[in-house]
Amino acid sequence: MKIIKSLLIAGSLLLGSAHAAPGDFLVSTDWLEKNINNPKLRLIEVSVNPGVFERAHIPGAVNFEWHTDLVDTVRRDIASQQNFEKLLRNAGINNDSTVVLYGDTNNWFAAWGAWVFDIYGVKDVKLLDGGRKKWETENRPLVAVTKVPAAGNIKISAANPALRARLSDVVASAEKKSNVALVDIRSADEYSGKIFAPAGVQELAIRAGHIPGAANVPWGQAVAADGTFKSVDELKKIYAAAGIDGSKPIITYCRIGERSSHTWFALKKLLGYDVRNYDGSWTEYGNAVGVPVVNLAGTVWGGK
Repeated sequence: MKIIKSLLIAGSLLLGSAHAAPGDFLVSTDWLEKNINNPKLRLIEVSVNPGVFERAHIPGAVNFEWHTDLVDTVRRDIASQQNFEKLLRNAGINNDSTVVLYGDTNNWFAAWGAWVFDIYGVKDVKLLDGGRKKWETENRPLVAVTKVPAAGNIKISAANPALRARLSDVVASAEKKSNVALVDIRSADEYSGKIFAPAGVQELAIRAGHIPGAANVPWGQAVAADGTFKSVDELKKIYAAAGIDGSKPIITYCRIGERSSHTWFALKKLLGYDVRNYDGSWTEYGNAVGVPVVNLAGTVWGGK
């Protein structure tokens, strides 16, 4: 009897700690089109390319500008609790709303948005799997006119600092003073130090390379050809091959924190791992004084 009871308790604990299914955090384009008129659904576009939303967007969507709405425009920081709550209320979001985020460039900044929602404790938030590109490719409805929603009543929590990694956290890992796995999701050329940043970007670091100990798993490995996330089994194999198996806390980073938000979403929401996003990323780390760097390519900054 004692053994049976122990097994029941163990089973109960396992069920209680079971991770939510990917469907709790992703919606398909089919699902969204069928549920688009649900009054509890609030649809938010977070794209990076100027004018994309204004040209046409999914009916009912409200536009969030990542570089003004989701961040503090003076300090390098996410939007304040007061400003973020005001933003959500103006978008018609209530306490019982289901929020679906989508955007261009494979949902990079939509995932950034999901990360900010997470920090402020907003629970029912999902990504449109495949983002704007998949919706457009499937010739689903788009409109150019935006309807202004009635103000919402959502009340958000104070920012949870435990969901966000800082420079000191990644330095501690680099110096082997913490048991954290670092995942650098940039391209192989950025990781090796061959290039400082992708061509054409404004945010630069004057040192190239990566944080010591970081595994390189470019963000694109997490998605299929149509931009949707790969299956849970496929994702587990991809990250396990790089030594990322969820057995210890994880920190993701990229250049400014948006591509790493995409990987943060895959690892945390879809796989259920303990993950923080380092939004300071390489533009902070590669400009920091005195931190250890691995530069496999030996590139030297030339002031350009």
